[in-house]
Amino acid sequence: MSTTTIEKKEMDINIGIAEEDRKATADALSRVLADSYLLYLKTHNYHWNVTGELFHSLHEQFEEQYTELADAIDEIAERIRALGYRAPGTFKEFNELTSIEEESEEPEALEMVRRLAIGNEQVLRTARQALEPAKEAEDEATVDLLTQRLHVHSKTAWMLRSHLE
Repeated sequence: MSTTTIEKKEMDINIGIAEEDRKATADALSRVLADSYLLYLKTHNYHWNVTGELFHSLHEQFEEQYTELADAIDEIAERIRALGYRAPGTFKEFNELTSIEEESEEPEALEMVRRLAIGNEQVLRTARQALEPAKEAEDEATVDLLTQRLHVHSKTAWMLRSHLE
């Protein structure tokens, strides 16, 4: 019986961005990923648990938001991988990287809206910080991804804040 050994060979990454720039960008994207994941989790939780006279409209709005976030999380993680780094993917890693606090209480509907507005604004700030290393590296793909995230979270935060006026 013969055993065939397949040798794993690593390939150098040569995408026109220096390794230290790819690392800085991937690290910044990892923080965006962690914030996005915690916001996804919070939004999904609120979708399940919202009650009151605004139930139907908020239940649907939260579903749209967490569905959009799920797609974004995948895109962000894949960009980290394209830069040559492992995307964080555990609760432990996300908790170490995120700037969004996990919650255990069950707020009223409008408090959920307020907290989600704050969470979207936090993702905006984290994404803005991640723009710097991406711009310095002239990494247009990451800049484009982050610009899209800025647009989505700006609009979402505005829509959520509008409920509170």
